[in-house]
Amino acid sequence: MNYQGPDRDRRDARADEAHTDPIGYSVDEGSEFHRSLHGHPQRQEPHPRASRHGDREAERPAVPQEVGRSRAASRKNRAASSRKRRGRLVAAVLGLVLIVAVAGGGYFAVNKFGNRTTPNADFAAGSPGDGVVIQVHPNDTAQQIGTQAADKGVVASSGAFLEAALSNNAITSVQPGFYLLASNVPASQAVSELVDPASRVGNMVISEGRQLHDARDVNTGAVKKGIYTLISEASCVDRTGSGTPTCVSYDDLNAAGAVDDPAALGVPDWATDRVEGVPDRDRQLEGLIAAGTWDFDPSAAPTDILEQLVSESATRYEDTGILTAGANSGLTPYDTLVAASLVERESLPQDFSKVARVILNRLAVPQKLEFDSTVNYSLDTTEVATTDADRARVTPWNTYASEGLPATPISSPSIGAVQAVEMPADGDWLYFVTINQAGETLFTRSYEEHLANITKVEGGFLDSGR
Repeated sequence: MNYQGPDRDRRDARADEAHTDPIGYSVDEGSEFHRSLHGHPQRQEPHPRASRHGDREAERPAVPQEVGRSRAASRKNRAASSRKRRGRLVAAVLGLVLIVAVAGGGYFAVNKFGNRTTPNADFAAGSPGDGVVIQVHPNDTAQQIGTQAADKGVVASSGAFLEAALSNNAITSVQPGFYLLASNVPASQAVSELVDPASRVGNMVISEGRQLHDARDVNTGAVKKGIYTLISEASCVDRTGSGTPTCVSYDDLNAAGAVDDPAALGVPDWATDRVEGVPDRDRQLEGLIAAGTWDFDPSAAPTDILEQLVSESATRYEDTGILTAGANSGLTPYDTLVAASLVERESLPQDFSKVARVILNRLAVPQKLEFDSTVNYSLDTTEVATTDADRARVTPWNTYASEGLPATPISSPSIGAVQAVEMPADGDWLYFVTINQAGETLFTRSYEEHLANITKVEGGFLDSGR
């Protein structure tokens, strides 16, 4: 926001182009906003300073001035001028602008209390109803939030909500997202609940490399929560205040994600054909929900939740240039996503572009990728090393058993991994091996040199837990 104060407003008030505030209200001379702060322009005295575009007042013809007035008339005139100045001060105070920062942006609301002749309707305290979910969008005004709250029965009127917001400085902490608010409450209570971080619902973080389903670490036994589990946990809300929240279940999400109609799930056109051909419907959305921070309506149906996450993820991926990157990589947008998921699971960010090049080089030979991460995927396990038996098992994902890319992504890749596949490093490497827990990775084109690099693996690092 670039707010330069009342002095700048007065200097620019006579500029010959119209000025607006950040939400589009006209604030040029003669506008409703200008009148609320400065009074009616026809009754204003000429400003002693010129505007940026020249002294417009100087161009107006002189007005004859009355002379010879009595002292009584002069006193009467001074009293009238004093009342006018006080009136303008009240108008300026009553024309308060609420400025609330929201996620790096801001929202603005203008409330002219002087124009209201009756109090805003408000609910009495003591009889709250069940909780309802409202959404705060980026750049929402307090008036817009209040209108939504009134429409859903949280408050009796948007005006009462706006007044309460003006009185609560904590409103500046509100972020875009979804909030659970009690219904049928006074506006001041609604605003207090809105600014309470505990009221935020449907918020989650999906880390890079996360899979749709839970996975177990072979060596430690620890379970890494899948995306469906994260959504289920973030959906839990206690609408009745009973202490027992209602959640969208993991099973319901899994069932919703397995429907035969990709379009109903927000799958973009560039992925539809491949999704329709996925051999395991439970895995057809793998990789299509991007890593990152997400807000969703926890009161929505499972299909609607997934549709939002998938469609918005498609936009995030498309913003990387995935639709046109094939001119450089030779991969379709969906295969770019598949390759990026392998890059994510096989390397650290500093090696993303080199591993991406290994993938493209092997596909061009052609040569099997032979990635242990693709073996682990169909087993829903996590392990640096894999067994001979597991590597020999033929699945649509096991790149030891089949040439080419897996049938789907094997995780949700980071944007950095996607960009690495779109613009891989230059090199002729065909092999790489990570030799320690720090992620140190050695690359080569020579198989003999690769075997030598394997001998540098630190003791125990590639030992199987089975």
